[in-house]
Amino acid sequence: MIKNKTTGIVKAVIVALTLILQVALLFVLVMLFREKVTWAYIAIEVLSVITIFALVNDTTSYNYFWIIIVLALPVVGFCLYGMWGHRRKNSRTNRRFREVTQKGRTYKAQDPQVLDEMIRQHKDRAQISKYLISEDFPLYKNTAVRYFEVGEKKFDALFEDMENAEKFIFLEYFIVSQGQIWERTKEILARKAAEKLEVRLLVDDFGCLIIDTETIRHEMAQIGVRVSVFAPITKDVSRLTFNYRNHQKIAIIDGNIGYTGGINLADEYANIYERFGHWKDTAVRLEGDGVWGLTEIFLEMWEFSRENEDMDYDRYRPTVSVEAEGFVQPMADGPANNPDNPIEETYIHLINKAKDYIYFTTPYLVLDNTTVDALCRAARSGVDVRIITPRIYDKWYVYMVTVFNYGKLLQNGIRIYEYVPGFIHAKNVVSDDECAVCGSINMDYRSFYLHYECGVLMTDVPAVMDIKQDFLDTQSVSERISYDTWKKRPFPQKVIQWVLRIFSPML
Repeated sequence: MIKNKTTGIVKAVIVALTLILQVALLFVLVMLFREKVTWAYIAIEVLSVITIFALVNDTTSYNYFWIIIVLALPVVGFCLYGMWGHRRKNSRTNRRFREVTQKGRTYKAQDPQVLDEMIRQHKDRAQISKYLISEDFPLYKNTAVRYFEVGEKKFDALFEDMENAEKFIFLEYFIVSQGQIWERTKEILARKAAEKLEVRLLVDDFGCLIIDTETIRHEMAQIGVRVSVFAPITKDVSRLTFNYRNHQKIAIIDGNIGYTGGINLADEYANIYERFGHWKDTAVRLEGDGVWGLTEIFLEMWEFSRENEDMDYDRYRPTVSVEAEGFVQPMADGPANNPDNPIEETYIHLINKAKDYIYFTTPYLVLDNTTVDALCRAARSGVDVRIITPRIYDKWYVYMVTVFNYGKLLQNGIRIYEYVPGFIHAKNVVSDDECAVCGSINMDYRSFYLHYECGVLMTDVPAVMDIKQDFLDTQSVSERISYDTWKKRPFPQKVIQWVLRIFSPML
């Protein structure tokens, strides 16, 4: 275990040093460039101005950040934007992603009867579902949903389902860490692979730095499990590839059972050991028709991470239909979709459609202006808007920006609570006793624009009320933040938060 951790840490340090050297070399070259080739330096300055005008035409928070960088660091800022900021729609990676999703569309078909039923029962909410259908995320019924308010319960159910698997097991996680959870997972996967089940594991290279993905690949190969590593961070350091990560968490068993949520394969997610106090995280289990939406998302990400593999998706369709109330709609998002972001748009729709209340739990509150305006508008319209964030944080700089963002929200009547017992990593939305979302999606720019994410929109399923009750239970052990208290925070803290806020799209 020590060797594995050391390998991962060395790998991370090498990448970090490479990035630092790149930036340092860039500064040196620009200084030499300015002294030796004046006309070229001026030409780049002109290009910087043109770039700023182009960025102003698309006034997202991400672009505001790059406008500041280009203005504050002439020439250097332009070069940095070219390396790390410019989102190339026609890059090889994005073209590959569009090819895979285009194939995925051929396996997606909206049952018109399901949509008609949704429209009859929930005409207003059906607009959100129709939007997602237009983004190629079908609506399903006949799907039982079970909600897990803590990671321990999710792992108990997942391991039981894996033990009972008969055909295949697909796992996709951002983080895998050494410990009891990973050892139990390996034990079950080894047994099932020996029984000739098809077992696949998709992990993110950056999320698995400490354990090291090469170690995972080697261990899994020995037990007959196929492993794919998403976007190795050493592959293209110059493009800051660790910025575009696979943050999805999906487990599929036999095509009939599917899991998603915020929980990774690591002991802290099950509170086996204490990292930041009590780790509060959530997940949902689907059984029935709607599992196909999660399976299809997994298969697309698997093919995206393996260039020469062409799979027949139909082999993995559900074979069990369950009589259950309500509708489910698995959805996904990623940087290749920019500037269209289906998940962020879904959140905006949910906020705008809320009549009585809308509650959020999120570990990070790093919002763009569009989302902030929607939340404030809903609160001023009489909607009860509440947000729970962690009191004990995992990243101090993100927490600083989170606290900075409280101001306008509190001023507009939004209630904000900080979870006192520990770190809340849950990513939930619930509204009006009708709709809820559970998935891997944080309320920040990174989830909306820079990471591949997934979640499930649920309408009129019993689990919606379980999510609401869990929010209220969590609120009862959280401390409400008042606007007066927020205004009285120390001046040095205000300055640090203000500065970090400028860089928030990259946090």
